[in-house]
Amino acid sequence: MTVAPRADYSGPFDPDFALADLSRSALAVLGREYLLHGQLQDRGAMAPVLGRTGIDARVGLAIDEWMSASPIYSKRMQRALDFTGNDVRTLFKNLQLDIGFSHGYMDVRYELHDERSGEFWLATCGALLDVEPFGEDMVHGMCHDIEDPTFDATAAATNPLIRIRPVHRPPRVPADQQPHCRWRVFFDDAPNATPFAEHPNVEAMRRSRLADVDIVDPGTDRESGGMPDYAGEFDPDFSLESFSHRTLVLADQEFAVQSHLLCRSFLLAVAQRLGNDDEAREIATIQWVGAAGLTAERLRAAMAVEGDDAGAVAKLFQLHPCFQPRTYVDLRVEVLDDQRAVISFRECPAFEEGDPYSWFAQLGRAPHPALDAIARVGNPRARCHPVEAAGDARLTWEMVIDPTADPAPEPNEVRMAKGSNGAALLLAPRTRQRLPLQRAATTTAR
Repeated sequence: MTVAPRADYSGPFDPDFALADLSRSALAVLGREYLLHGQLQDRGAMAPVLGRTGIDARVGLAIDEWMSASPIYSKRMQRALDFTGNDVRTLFKNLQLDIGFSHGYMDVRYELHDERSGEFWLATCGALLDVEPFGEDMVHGMCHDIEDPTFDATAAATNPLIRIRPVHRPPRVPADQQPHCRWRVFFDDAPNATPFAEHPNVEAMRRSRLADVDIVDPGTDRESGGMPDYAGEFDPDFSLESFSHRTLVLADQEFAVQSHLLCRSFLLAVAQRLGNDDEAREIATIQWVGAAGLTAERLRAAMAVEGDDAGAVAKLFQLHPCFQPRTYVDLRVEVLDDQRAVISFRECPAFEEGDPYSWFAQLGRAPHPALDAIARVGNPRARCHPVEAAGDARLTWEMVIDPTADPAPEPNEVRMAKGSNGAALLLAPRTRQRLPLQRAATTTAR
């Protein structure tokens, strides 16, 4: 008997759960959460970094991070969804699937003039709303200093002669200016035009096991409808619901790859500035705890994870983008009873990078606060205790819910990550109308 795909992850825990078990609509919801996760993962880590490097380093760090990662993940997404090309049409499809333009946090609109030119504009920019309260210097740093080189770096992954230039951009004059910014996109046809040069760190990212890791292809669709790829016409009103079931499984895994690549490029840039891998390790832990806990809260609500038993905690680990794609992070979760679960990692590419510039380089045979930050969302009395790995596991923790334990407080790193408007944002399918930023009620475990 064929089992219908899940509309969410309410109901029983499944030890063999995979993304392909979700319906098209659920995969679209999950995809928007994965995109937002990647957009917000630096929010809790940037302040401690700047405390070490100085506030003036923020622009250079962001430039290094995005310029080093976006050329890698842009090409991956184009290959995965079969829309390779070297024109503006291809670039626009790429931007629609870029973690830097996460759906709902950003409301980006497009007008394709022809294969060599077009425009896009942000009806709403969550990142702008985050920085405007800190003054024009912060706005200028993001909307001018950072976006100029990083936009061109992303465009260059499609064609190094494509340029992205502002029609207008913040600081906003008047203060309620709409859209928030507008950009024209075109080929540089000058006889002496110079192809855009890659950032020096791109080569380091390209050597990563993550850069060419395969993803799981379910092969078939569990339900009908949607585009089987993005090889056809550019759709200016595209939303994730436009894709078929199989294509959404592929896209969601690639969104997770994007966030891992951004983590790696960020930590590499931090280490280069501090000249110290040990401090980069500390920043990796801060970043992971904040992103892990915040995204777990959002996933609990978005995917209707119910209850506060071990099964609820286990589901959050299965759903979390930190542990996707499974070809990169071989996570296994087993529920023993209502109060205990086993979380283990097998040997996998995530442990084979050979450097400290990832979350998994920080894992060893010891407790780790990022695992507890996820577990406490399922039940605030849950803790992850390292145990001896058995069988083919590399690392194993037993998650235990102790009814006599004090509830774990929200980690400081999660509170820092929640400083963004996006942390409590209600995400919805894209429509032809502007999507205003809305604050959601924060969902917490008992």
